[in-house]
Amino acid sequence: MKIETTKYDGIFFAWKGNRKFILTKNLTKGKKFFDEYLFNLDNEEYREFSPNRSKLGAAIIKRISQVPIHKNDKVLYLGAAHGYTSSYVSDIVGNNGIVFCVEFAPRVTRDLYLLCLERENMMPILANANKPDSYKDRIEKVDIIFQDIAQKNQVDILFKNLQFLKNKGFVLFAVKARSIDVTKKPLTIYKIVREQLKEKLKILDEKTLDPLEKDHIIFLCQKK
Repeated sequence: MKIETTKYDGIFFAWKGNRKFILTKNLTKGKKFFDEYLFNLDNEEYREFSPNRSKLGAAIIKRISQVPIHKNDKVLYLGAAHGYTSSYVSDIVGNNGIVFCVEFAPRVTRDLYLLCLERENMMPILANANKPDSYKDRIEKVDIIFQDIAQKNQVDILFKNLQFLKNKGFVLFAVKARSIDVTKKPLTIYKIVREQLKEKLKILDEKTLDPLEKDHIIFLCQKK
């Protein structure tokens, strides 16, 4: 295998036969948390980042114009679940960055907590992202918000959390159309969401994530 650098900070590509891998440098060498492959290449250890399990991974495969997550960044991750994607964000921002991981489900947060014990730059927060006042004293201003929450009021939740985003900070916003309105076509939902986002954000790019993530779209935005 040969490692290829990409236009995305901290993200690498590698090929094995006809199979393409997305990789990050493993912040916790020798340890993995899911069923990802670990590769030792060029005196570095890399983790496989599956686009079938992550909206961010799917966006990379879909060639989103940029992933505005960089070394030393502070990230607010809304809807962290078990910590799959947020663990790769942790790899990217490195030891001097931080990922504030908000998750509402107690059972899932237990798994997230155990993962965070191994990664000092990840902070698990058991809280409802719809009520940011409940955790505002536990986080600080961030460079980017990543949201992956399958609720009807997804946009409203994002807007409530913009208070934590630095001026000119970025947003990666994954939308699950069927969670907003199962009776409308996804393209109709995307149009509605697009217009809502324009009220407070500048939309830089968008990518539908089918077939990797059915009826999903991800928006790349910047705070005005």
